[in-house]
Amino acid sequence: MLDSVRIVLVNTSDCRNIGSAARAMKTMGLTELYLVDPIELPNGQAQALAAGATDVLANAKVVKTLEDAVEDCGLVVGTSARSRTLPWPMLEPRTCGEKMVAEGQKYPVALVFGRESSGLTNEELQLCHFHVQIPANPEYSSLNLAMAVQTLSYEVRMAFLASENKQYENNDIEDYPVVEETERMFEHFEQALKATGFIVPSHPGLVMTKLRRFINRARPDSKEVKMWRGILSSVEKSAKK
Repeated sequence: MLDSVRIVLVNTSDCRNIGSAARAMKTMGLTELYLVDPIELPNGQAQALAAGATDVLANAKVVKTLEDAVEDCGLVVGTSARSRTLPWPMLEPRTCGEKMVAEGQKYPVALVFGRESSGLTNEELQLCHFHVQIPANPEYSSLNLAMAVQTLSYEVRMAFLASENKQYENNDIEDYPVVEETERMFEHFEQALKATGFIVPSHPGLVMTKLRRFINRARPDSKEVKMWRGILSSVEKSAKK
């Protein structure tokens, strides 16, 4: 099951951090590493810090965008160290690990980590179903990238070990759509709202951002997403008439 858990590092600037993150992953049994547009690809320095996890580095997949890294995932959780203008559905690290293990039995799931200096952009965080924040000491909450990967990977492993006793049943898990399907629904929403005049192309405002937050909070399953697509098609036809 742990092979379904994907660690995604976005636009990492120092390859040594990638090596340390790979080591943190492997100690917890995670091996699926995705690198989104890294500024510096793993080299000898990264391998040295990876120690015995050079196989994780060697098998890391390098992609151009976050969308490429998570398009086939059914659950995406982004790490966020600061509050945002529009709050997103939040998970505690413990709950995050449990959801990763439960849903990872049905499809790939992803934990997304941002840049060392600035984290994830608002646009990248909007691709995530949930955000997770490590409740560090508020007087000194400085966690480096590898520490954050280690902490959340540990929670995934603890949930995995617990699941071996509880035996999560696949039938108890909703059939959620993967990110690619959800993104097509959002694109369809935007087209339909433009067709009705609800969204003015020259002044779109925050309509789609707020709509994303609302739908992510509701977490529609695959059948509900298909229903919405049908509703939107009907709206577009009516708008044309």
